[in-house]
Amino acid sequence: MKDNFAAPVIEAKNLQLVFQTGDGPVQALKDVNLVINKGDFVSFIGPSGCGKTTFLRAIAALEHPTGGTLTVNGMTPDQARQARAYGYVFQAAGLYPWRTIAKNISLPLEIMGFSKEEQAARVERVLGLVELSGFGNKYPWQLSGGMQQRASIARALAFDADILLMDEPFGALDEIVRDRLNEEVLKLWNRTGKTIGFVTHSIPEAVYLSTKIVVMSPRPGRITDVIDSPLPRERPLEIRDSREFIEIAHRVREGLRAGHSDE
Repeated sequence: MKDNFAAPVIEAKNLQLVFQTGDGPVQALKDVNLVINKGDFVSFIGPSGCGKTTFLRAIAALEHPTGGTLTVNGMTPDQARQARAYGYVFQAAGLYPWRTIAKNISLPLEIMGFSKEEQAARVERVLGLVELSGFGNKYPWQLSGGMQQRASIARALAFDADILLMDEPFGALDEIVRDRLNEEVLKLWNRTGKTIGFVTHSIPEAVYLSTKIVVMSPRPGRITDVIDSPLPRERPLEIRDSREFIEIAHRVREGLRAGHSDE
């Protein structure tokens, strides 16, 4: 692996995040320490309410920590947002039904002031990256759920940020479509070298996709294990039947159980 893949991109130190609610304070994250390096594919897995999405949103400056430190490319998350350091893919595709796929993808580029020519070139490029070439003039309702989610990924890639944050983007899709999109995301990651943070509830998905798997406990969200995957970067779906894959999945499952037993 190239030496430039060793630089820290995201770093959390003793991170705390407490929400103030009508019923009193709720601690969503507690003593989170994590380093994500350039080119890592990091999956966050844990039970519902464990802070996976909260942590991803904190990286994106959509939530603000109440203690500790969090840096993105050496900056605060707010500074990183202003520097357009990342693209964000939500659980739902969130495409505007009155805009074509191409116009949905170009929306952030329009807001950023890119020229029409540059917008068109970037849209064509990212449509190719997510294997949607030829679908730019279609509307979201003319595409399947999996294709809509690919369009959402293309929109997040359009301004070519080095970091891609993905909040359980395939959770609502059936298993066959999910497998296909897992393969596509791995290909995309290999082609672009981006750093990816990926939230999932699926152990097989986390193991298949990741160079690093972060296992989190029930609230308050803590990291119970960080697993560096020994699997090769090139991963056919059949690798899920291998002994190494099954052993990693077992360790993830044990980490999830340990997190529950520590409550």
